[in-house]
Formats: sequence, C-alpha cells, structure tokens
Amino acid sequence: MTTGDALLRRYAGAMVQVFGSPQLVLASGEGCWVTDVDGKRYLDLLAGIAVNALGHAHPALVQAVAKQAESAIHISNFFTSEPAIALAERLLEVAGAPAGSGVFFANSGTEATEAAVKLTRRTGRSRIVALEGSFHGRSTGALALTHKPAYREPFEPLIPGVVFVPPNDADALRAAVDDTTAALFVEPIQGEAGVRELSADYLRLARELTSAHGALLVVDEIQTGIGRTGDWFAHQASGIVPDAMTLAKGLGGGVPVGALVTFGSAVTGLLAAGQHGTTFGGNPLACAAGLAVLDTIEHDHLLAHAVEVGALLDDVRVDGVAGTRGRGLMRAIELDGVPSAAVMVAARDAGFVVNAVTPTALRLTPPLVLTATELQGFLDALPAIIEAARRATDGQPS
Repeated sequence: MTTGDALLRRYAGAMVQVFGSPQLVLASGEGCWVTDVDGKRYLDLLAGIAVNALGHAHPALVQAVAKQAESAIHISNFFTSEPAIALAERLLEVAGAPAGSGVFFANSGTEATEAAVKLTRRTGRSRIVALEGSFHGRSTGALALTHKPAYREPFEPLIPGVVFVPPNDADALRAAVDDTTAALFVEPIQGEAGVRELSADYLRLARELTSAHGALLVVDEIQTGIGRTGDWFAHQASGIVPDAMTLAKGLGGGVPVGALVTFGSAVTGLLAAGQHGTTFGGNPLACAAGLAVLDTIEHDHLLAHAVEVGALLDDVRVDGVAGTRGRGLMRAIELDGVPSAAVMVAARDAGFVVNAVTPTALRLTPPLVLTATELQGFLDALPAIIEAARRATDGQPS
C-alpha cells in the first residue's frame, strides 16, 4: 500500500504549490469521519470547509448521483434538464423569493460572485461597497471584493471602484452607500475573518440604505447557506430580503455547484440572454446532488439539529479557550495564549480535523449530521489538545 508520505512526495512533484503541503492524504469517509491512506480515522469538524453538509458517503447523495450518472451527466446550456429546473424551483421556495425571481447555476462560490458582479454592472453604476474582513473568492472579480491584502496585492490592479467599510459600523455604512453605489456585498457571518457575525440591526440597515439609494444588496451565503446556521440562509434570521444571493459549498454536498439567486423580476431582468454563461453550470449531475441535499436536510430536520448540536459550543469552559462565537454549526473557538496553528496540529494528532482560520481562532464547520456525542468527544479531548499544543509551542516534548 502506498503511504501518505510517499503520496505527498508525488504531490510535491506534480501539483502547483498554491496550497503548500497538504495536511493529510485522505482515502475515504463515512458520516462525519474520514480515514487517511495509512488507516487513521479522524472526526471531520471542517466538512471540506462547510461543503459536505450531509457528511461523507451519505446514502441519499450517493444514490442521487449514481442514478443521475446512469442517464445524463452533462448536456451544456443549449439544453436544460428536469433536475436543473427542480433545483432552481426548490431554491426559490426555501429562499422565500417573490414572483419573477430566478437562479443562475455556476460551479463554485467564486463563479457565483462573478455573476453577481456582472449583475451589479447592469445597474449602470460601478461603485461597490464591501466589508473589511470579507472573503468572496479568488478570481480577479471576486478578489476585488475580498479584503485581505495578502490575497489581493499580488494580483493588483483589480477592478476599480470597490470601497471597504468596517463591519457592524452603522455610521461608516451610511457614509459609504449613496446614489453612486451599484451594490453592497455582505456575508451574514464572515467565515474567513474568524466567524464574525453581522448584527441583525446592521443587516436591516444595509437593506434600508441600499433600497433608499437604488443600490443592490447582495448577500454572500456561500459558506453560511444551506442550513449551516440553523436557517436555510443566515440572513433570514434578520428578516431581510436581499436583491441577490450567492451560494455554493453545502449546496451540492461535495459535488461542485454554485448559484446566483435574484429576487424579483426587476433584478432578474438585469442580465439578458447572452450576457453571462458557463459550460458546466446547472449540469444534471450537480443539480441532482443539490436536490438530494435539500430534500435530506428537510426530511431529517437538520436545521433544528444544527441548532441543537451547535448549542454545545455556546459556552466552552476550557483552560486556553477565551470564548466561542457563531450560530448553528458554523462556529469559532477563540483561544487564549496558544496559537491556533499549534492547536490544529495537536487536534489532528488526536484524531480531529479543525481549521486554524485566524492566528487565535479555530473554525468548526462540521457536517450537519454531526451528533452531540461526536461533538462532545471533541470537547472532552480539547483540554489535552490545547495542553499538547502549548507544550509543542514551548518547545517541550509532548
């Protein structure tokens, strides 16, 4: 059997090194568990960065993909299919979208953002307001809306006219959104910033200001959507209706699919025939997967389950933990006095996959099927994990 070390050497010789060296070489998964090529099992508390909503090898998803693959995988956008139409209808239903709304299918969150940027240009304006700490993707258009300098600076100049304001700062938002603004892009919870939530009042102000100035409100639900926070979409808890919404990640349960959802006929009509497109977007296989994910979340009551299990992370009292934040099964553990990277390594050594999203915070975005028993197992192990990370950081033998 080929070992993980041997495969990582092959990886280094064959891959563009944009990701550095992978942490593990995974061979399989089942439920919330993954197994590497050397046979070690790990509780997956990252889920492919909020992608594997149903975990690994979920029967409903496996069956839907296998059945669809027997008939048609790809047909191009010269044609359509029943899975594509049904998934679009289902998304509009759970989004509470009004008549005249529509869906454009892409293949990723970045592509959904690109479609949204082009939508905003059709307003006749080009100035976009985004938030500090934002992450909307890595293509050049999406990157222009992404705040982190380390992501942006190697590829500048990016598209002009993007202004960044501090999140949850009402005065800054009022000053930034005016009659020249094409759109405001927001993430209800900023994942890459360390699971930082926008307040309901701030989201309602965003809706009020954009409506008053004729600008579009675009809500990025790429990471927060599809049940992750206990609602179908995180913005729904604030009671707002956006003009557009971007989706990906959990929508396909692991099969690549993204979407731009437009709300109302006026916004939907901004993009006319021939003004945008994609070869693979909306293919029958991806849409069949999306339908299986939505149906399973509803049938198995996973929205309520995400709230119930996530509540175990509301108050984590462990030495080295300063606090927690987030909603449902999108959470951060803020650390005190120990680097998150060291804790991530110690967690992996102990059999848990987590993400050091900032230097002081761990991000948890597990499958929505995670059980309370599984999560409690991680919490029970956390003190020893933090202590091992502390010793490793101090240069002591662990």
